[in-house]
Amino acid sequence: MSIRSLFLTCLFIPLFCLAGDQQPWPGEVPERSEGEGPFPRLILRGPVVIDGTGAPPYGPVDIVIEANRIVEVRNVGLGGVFFDDDRRPQADEDTREFDLTGQYVLPGFVDLHGHVGGRGQGVSADYVFRLWMAHGVTTVRDPGSGAGVDWMVEHRRKSADNVITAPRLHPYVTFGSGHDGPITTTEQAREWVRGIADAGAEGIKFFGARPDILEAAIDEAGEVDIGTTMHLAQLHVTRTDMLDAARMGLDSMEHWYGLPESLFTDRRIQDYPHDYNYSDEQDRFAEAGKLWRQAAGLDSERWQQVRDELIEMDFTIVPTFNIYQANRDFMRERTAEWHPLYTKPALWDFFEPSRTAHGSYWFDWTSGIENDWKDNFRRWMEHINDYKNHGGRVVTGSDSGFIYKTYGFGFISELELLQEAGFHPLEVLRAATLSGAEALGIDDELGTIEPGKLADLVVVEENPLANFKVLYGTGAVRVDEDNNVYRTGGVRYTIKDGIVYDAEQLREGIRAKVREAWEAEGRELTQPGM
Repeated sequence: MSIRSLFLTCLFIPLFCLAGDQQPWPGEVPERSEGEGPFPRLILRGPVVIDGTGAPPYGPVDIVIEANRIVEVRNVGLGGVFFDDDRRPQADEDTREFDLTGQYVLPGFVDLHGHVGGRGQGVSADYVFRLWMAHGVTTVRDPGSGAGVDWMVEHRRKSADNVITAPRLHPYVTFGSGHDGPITTTEQAREWVRGIADAGAEGIKFFGARPDILEAAIDEAGEVDIGTTMHLAQLHVTRTDMLDAARMGLDSMEHWYGLPESLFTDRRIQDYPHDYNYSDEQDRFAEAGKLWRQAAGLDSERWQQVRDELIEMDFTIVPTFNIYQANRDFMRERTAEWHPLYTKPALWDFFEPSRTAHGSYWFDWTSGIENDWKDNFRRWMEHINDYKNHGGRVVTGSDSGFIYKTYGFGFISELELLQEAGFHPLEVLRAATLSGAEALGIDDELGTIEPGKLADLVVVEENPLANFKVLYGTGAVRVDEDNNVYRTGGVRYTIKDGIVYDAEQLREGIRAKVREAWEAEGRELTQPGM
């Protein structure tokens, strides 16, 4: 790789360029020792179903699974009243039964923006996989595939074969990765796209490129039938905004960069201060918190035109609200209760303020900056909710491993933030299941609970529509009638490909490993500068 190519890689993907690789990454992923099944026949008895389509809950039902597929979802009662046993699916000697009476079953969650760790984070892929599975995430698109396309393709196969405890993996490769020097011609772009498609990548993640090169790469991706998405960096958005890229054929966008720029009506370039430096991450993220106020508003003709054109092109938005939560409340995110239990020392060190780590830009993060971001969130959420309300596809993505977001927990945060944006809880769960499967083109196999689909399911003892906090690994706080405080919730079972994983056992194992890691280093988790 040339010096220029290395510089560009570090500029856009700092996790590949950091020192302090404290643990082998991505590390060896051990063979699966957890999970029961798949079974010749499995019956989940008596739960309430939230099927992922947006339809209201219904039940009780019995869900019949044969090997790794759902074969029947039968109503077995009305409300809390069950029918006679002879009207329920019958078990034989080869049938395994789980009594889930009163519990809730959802489709497995789909995370469209999940990185399998990184060198800077210093945690293994196995740690990441287990945290995802412990929170019901059964399908993940890695936009970047920093572990390398060969590694990702190998572990996609191992996950599909259930050799390892991991979600289904969909590798997207960062544009230009592995190329000998920068891509400077359209033919080089097309050749690179053909090469990564032949290597087994399912798509490309762009940060931007010269417009003719970008258009050629997107076009070639369509020719070889792989997907495209973009985190449109500010260094490129002045030549190609998100609407321009969508018109080139881009399938989806990550975060929100490039969308407000598509809505400029009184300017063409963001209002940068004279001393702004994109390579200074506090500059980069602080000024980003002022961007939506520069864009056309919700009732403007410009927004309506852009919105409707993107929807007509079947364009998918992956907002990843949660990864920016610390920008509006830095203290809240770094003091989240799960960090001492679930965040490994190397990852905690990566999160801490640093001028050499991506997403650690807390050099002097002021109340004023947080207030800018609160306003930014409000405007951003209004636009995303309106996009959904007019038929646009919005999906869930976490981007954990940065900015005080621990894997799994960040995904559940995203559900809460979609609700804050105005989504009905059923719309939130559709975004996290069916819509994600549609974006990946796998909705014929996954994303809903119905006969014929693969048996990827989430079982939770509480109703998540009433409180998404019951999906966190730390559960939700309750007080009983005798004034006793207790915890409830946490995913009970994650079922992937008909294999039933005890999610609490997965979390218990993670907690033990995290505790061992802190003890081995002879220290405790402390807040920055203390």
